[in-house]
Amino acid sequence: MSEIAVLGTGRMGTPMARRLIEAGHRVRVWNRSPERAKPLEAAGAEIAATPAEAVDGAEFVVTMLTDATAVRAALDAAAPSLRPGVIVVQTSTVGPDEIREIAGRLPAGVELLDAPVGGSVNAVEAGTLVIFAGGPEATIAAAEPVLRPLGTVRPTGPVGTGSAVKLVNNTAMVTALAALHDSLTVADSVGVDRDVALDVLAGGPLGNAVQRLRTRGGNFAVSLAAKDLRLARRDAPGTPIAAAALELLGEMPDQDADVTTIV
Repeated sequence: MSEIAVLGTGRMGTPMARRLIEAGHRVRVWNRSPERAKPLEAAGAEIAATPAEAVDGAEFVVTMLTDATAVRAALDAAAPSLRPGVIVVQTSTVGPDEIREIAGRLPAGVELLDAPVGGSVNAVEAGTLVIFAGGPEATIAAAEPVLRPLGTVRPTGPVGTGSAVKLVNNTAMVTALAALHDSLTVADSVGVDRDVALDVLAGGPLGNAVQRLRTRGGNFAVSLAAKDLRLARRDAPGTPIAAAALELLGEMPDQDADVTTIV
């Protein structure tokens, strides 16, 4: 079993750490708000006061933080304790250019796997995430046994491609939910029962969006979905449907609610 540090124990980081503990790994965790890491102590995790303390002696470092700024700050703080041979598995959603820049900041001999995940909290708990893995084949092969309790590793190419594929995936998911919003608005306007409309739409091109709407345990905050769409539109401004979905996200009163609330 491996020594693993998990930096970030929020919505996704906490169940990820639990899965790794349940798989028999020795896990040390750190979070900017220490009280959010505390529940993992009873599960068998060691709580670290700083990123450097968390990664000291670790073979793998898993980051699950809000954005590139948070990832950069955590890894910069951890750098003095990162020894050659450590693999940093970066699972947060950031831009392709940002992940390449972050990789370049790591100490010599430390490898980075660009590994954002597809799926929400329920997928973590079930071990069914899709992990978009960008990096050398040898790095992916070394990390795959550690990541197996979390889900399926899907190699995408070099560092940067994992983050790029994640933006493609999230753009499709959020714009599909926005299309579902419009479809149900039309259904309501022309007198079609919502459940009937959903059953019909479930068998068509919006089937995955309907499934996501009906899935219990999803927890992908509106604010994070908006962040991801802004990242996508930064590189691809000619995306009017994504722009409309982003506007719709901005209108949601509860930015911490699951993204399906736009429907």
